[in-house]
Amino acid sequence: METQPYHRIIMLTGLKAAQVLKETEQCANIIKGARRPLMVVGGKIGESDGLGRPLGQYAIEIAESRGMPICASAHSRGILMEMGWMPESTLDFIDIVNHLKNKSWKGLMGEGNHDLVLFMGIRSDLLEQGLSTLKHFAPHLKTLTLDRHVLPHATYSLPNWHKGRNYQKFLDGLTEALGPQAQ
Repeated sequence: METQPYHRIIMLTGLKAAQVLKETEQCANIIKGARRPLMVVGGKIGESDGLGRPLGQYAIEIAESRGMPICASAHSRGILMEMGWMPESTLDFIDIVNHLKNKSWKGLMGEGNHDLVLFMGIRSDLLEQGLSTLKHFAPHLKTLTLDRHVLPHATYSLPNWHKGRNYQKFLDGLTEALGPQAQ
């Protein structure tokens, strides 16, 4: 079943689970509707994951299309720089989660906290724990995972795509639906 979570979890605090997004337009509309989105990337963005090109290239295209900052965690800063992109910030994953919990945090750009945080290329077990923290302690923001596994603590997640072709088709459609670089 493609909507089953990638990790088994116990939801003692209720039945709120991720909305699984199967359509690129639905995902694009969520991203377009955000006032201050943020992209957080991890060390797996250098991997192609069966896509023919690294995940980081998709992350850069998505960030450019909306003019959103990228926060690099793990060793992803160097990977992004090799791709010709300088991230706006480099923080450990736990640090960025702790900042996001604080409703009065001014965000990476000092313009106010982010209302939508996109995650890509972060080790799934670590990401799931961070998403659980945000789900319970940061009700002021929404989270969207752009990896190919259902992560139930996110607000929005992609389905379990075990074959790279469906995942690639989704990411290609998403970058197309978001349009060209923001001015």
